[in-house]
Amino acid sequence: MRTQGPWLLHLSLPWVPALGIALRCDLDGLGLTLLWLTAVLTYPCVVTAARDVRDKAGLFHLLLLLAIAGVNGVFIATDLFLFFFFWELMLVPLYILVTLWGHEDRARAAIKFFLFTQGSGLLMLLSILGLVIAHFRQSGVLTFDYFALAGTALPPRLGLLLALGFFAAFAVKLPVVPLHVWLPDTHTQAPTAGSVLLAGVLLKTGGYGLIRFVLLLFPAASAQLAPVAMALGVAGILYGAVLALAQDDMKRLIAYSSVSHMGFVLLGLFSGSALGLQGAVVQMLAHGLSTGALFAIAGALQDRLHTRDLRSMGGLWAVIPQLSAMGLVFTVASLGLPGLGNFVGEFLVLLATWRVSPLLAGLAAAGLVLSALYGLTMLGRAFMGPLATQEARRIDDFGPRDMAVLGGAVILLIALGLYPQPVADTARPVAPTAHAS
Repeated sequence: MRTQGPWLLHLSLPWVPALGIALRCDLDGLGLTLLWLTAVLTYPCVVTAARDVRDKAGLFHLLLLLAIAGVNGVFIATDLFLFFFFWELMLVPLYILVTLWGHEDRARAAIKFFLFTQGSGLLMLLSILGLVIAHFRQSGVLTFDYFALAGTALPPRLGLLLALGFFAAFAVKLPVVPLHVWLPDTHTQAPTAGSVLLAGVLLKTGGYGLIRFVLLLFPAASAQLAPVAMALGVAGILYGAVLALAQDDMKRLIAYSSVSHMGFVLLGLFSGSALGLQGAVVQMLAHGLSTGALFAIAGALQDRLHTRDLRSMGGLWAVIPQLSAMGLVFTVASLGLPGLGNFVGEFLVLLATWRVSPLLAGLAAAGLVLSALYGLTMLGRAFMGPLATQEARRIDDFGPRDMAVLGGAVILLIALGLYPQPVADTARPVAPTAHAS
């Protein structure tokens, strides 16, 4: 392993030479930033699992760590076969986690998750094979090397078709409306550790894939897709926010808020500017921290109250003030309070979008108003007002360990909100043509 050009680390070992497949990994600032996010969120996932899972705990932790290993592999693999291997490695364990340790309707949610992710994965595999075959016909070399494939001259129609295959696969994972329908059910039924991992990290693999394998591999096709992608981003912002307003299930509300917030990521990525790309990456980091924490809080409430229904909550600030305070902090972070990381990401995306389309920027800004409505409504229904049930007086508040874990996320969100420049500088992806073979 060594540094190579603008890339921070490079590793290449033969795997299946006859097919041009290698264990090739490269790390740039974008990958490093998302690896950092994964490492930060792994700890609360493990802590939550250790507290909540009693049945087959060893198998649960094995599957959780396999999924995390798959996520890490996705962020560093630069052999497309290896990338696809890691992509599947992170999805299959999550399917099993939801199936075995999920809540009341887990089977239906797990099947929906499996069908959407595997179907989109098949589209990505077909695009990978199409790109490999096109490169082989041009050069006579069979390879899955990202850097070699990036130099393939493709006819415009073929390039657009292959880009669409990659786009669809990553749009499902981001998720992009209307390919989001697996997300609310999966979040609602997943165990708490699975929800934290899914919201905090797995959705970011979709954004990473769009940058690495759509914007950088197919720049001309990406320019063609940009108007549609930006429109879908705005649709996701508004659609997710409106549906979040209508939810009584706390986890489902947070899931729809994720659909809305990730619309900003799509909007920034296809705005065609470095400012939009930086905003999208900052938004991915801030969303991972804030929404991952909100799912941890929702899971803690479900464990204590045995319900996710906001109609059965209320007045909890009087009995669990520390948990309620954390709920307040991460909710206002999620709705974009100035001084926290989410505000910076959304502001940069809106600024980049305004330069392209003031109309889309205005509609996206309306989504922020809706996010304040559903966020404050959730806070009021869960924590304010009279105590909904007398049984709630007997529940436990967060202990020192829980406060320390979530307090660390608060510190990171404040740092990202007050001084985002290091992240914005570090998270710039390196173009594939910048690699020295």
